[in-house]
Amino acid sequence: MDRLKILVVDDESRMRKLVRDFLVRNQYEVLEAGDGEEAMELFFAQKDIALVILDVMMPKMDGWQVCREIRAYSKVPVIMLTARADERDELQGFQLGVDEYISKPFSPRILVARVEAILRRTSQAVKEETLSCGGICMDKTAHQVLIDGKTVELSYKEFELLAYFMENKGIALSREKILNHVWNYDYFGDARTIDTHVKKLRSKMGEKGELIKTIWGMGYKLEEDIECRQ
Repeated sequence: MDRLKILVVDDESRMRKLVRDFLVRNQYEVLEAGDGEEAMELFFAQKDIALVILDVMMPKMDGWQVCREIRAYSKVPVIMLTARADERDELQGFQLGVDEYISKPFSPRILVARVEAILRRTSQAVKEETLSCGGICMDKTAHQVLIDGKTVELSYKEFELLAYFMENKGIALSREKILNHVWNYDYFGDARTIDTHVKKLRSKMGEKGELIKTIWGMGYKLEEDIECRQ
């Protein structure tokens, strides 16, 4: 079986080696780029990259610009690395469609666990499945969402979040349950990351975003109505 291919982009060779060694040890194939321009050349030359690990601060083209370029052509999962513990950076990353955001220094084992959590859902063969609710239609196999017949572009995490809501429509979901299911790893951090994703998801859904109700002090619920069906 072919190994999944991961592109690691960082201008620090020591950091690339650290990440590469742990990924290779877990049976991934790793491509490396030392700056944004080299990253874009590799990304478009290799058509089967399964995931991108991307540093923010780099010469020639920074991580934000690389992410914008990737998102213009692909929904490949992106994990963003940064040495700055800045909430504005994290929010900007989510707005650009980043799937995970990790501040340096970090545990390579945790990074690998997050990589595996994403790739389990993107690489495994899944049965054809369609969910629909109140004018929202989701094709999980095609990774496509239609609202009132119009395509809505969602990041990987936004898609997984909406799928979880639709699969549990009418059920109040705590932030802990959402983290355990959608992020699929032990999360030691601020649960506000869920609120950030929900806010962005609601915005992209337009009026249908109102179907996602906030349960104060607990979490969220996708409002169920008589049109909802699975």
